[in-house]
Amino acid sequence: MLSKKQEKWLREGRGQGELADYKPWIKISDISSSGRSHRVFGHKTRRTHHLLSDLELATFLFLEWSQEIIDIREQFPLKFDETLQIAENMQVKHPAISGNTHVMTSDFYVVSSDKELSQFVLQAKYSKDLMKPRIIEKLEIERRYWHSKGIPWQIITEKDIPIVIQNNIKWLYPESNSRVTFNIEEKLDFYIDQFSQSPSKSLIDLCKEVDRVYFSELGASLNEIRKLLALRFFTFDIFIDLRRLKCSDIHISNSNDYSLITEEMLYVSNQ
Repeated sequence: MLSKKQEKWLREGRGQGELADYKPWIKISDISSSGRSHRVFGHKTRRTHHLLSDLELATFLFLEWSQEIIDIREQFPLKFDETLQIAENMQVKHPAISGNTHVMTSDFYVVSSDKELSQFVLQAKYSKDLMKPRIIEKLEIERRYWHSKGIPWQIITEKDIPIVIQNNIKWLYPESNSRVTFNIEEKLDFYIDQFSQSPSKSLIDLCKEVDRVYFSELGASLNEIRKLLALRFFTFDIFIDLRRLKCSDIHISNSNDYSLITEEMLYVSNQ
């Protein structure tokens, strides 16, 4: 049987819907320790995504960047009656907490415009965890579940994520949850003008020049742009090393997203 908490999640419609209406089975506020968890606004889905590790964040950004990806549903629940049967057939224990059946989840259920791969599932695991027998058992339950539905399933590790993406994330995303101390609209207008005036200049050189001209502390403008990038007000190709980023590589997000992103910043802690 399910725990009362999981029964409540079922009634709330978690794990159902698509795009902006999708509700992940697990939200960051549900877990006792957030650790390296992230709440990130998705431009494809127009909602906040709940990611439980740096690896999930890297995988999400990889998917978010791809033009073929239409929808990304994280913490996607598997039907527990089916996974229970699979575990029984395998003669292994089904995941449980305090004697209650634990609903298994896949990290990402993805919908694509690719006709040959219109949907697929990814499970993000650090390579060191793939040496643990119990984790392998649970992954095999998950693999058989999706195989029975004819949906491609794959494990993705940190070794599958390009190092440039990992480094960009390490630099950007500590800023995604920190407090904004400046007027966002004013800064957006200011930096858009600066970028348009010097498209071929590197971001780092531009920031040094802005700090010098406006008598700011060295690094002040770079920190502001870092914040705007982390919050996705500005976007760029995540495959470009930030140290080599030019002003022409930075783009303003769709203006229709401004109010959505701002709203997420204000209310995300309640999710």
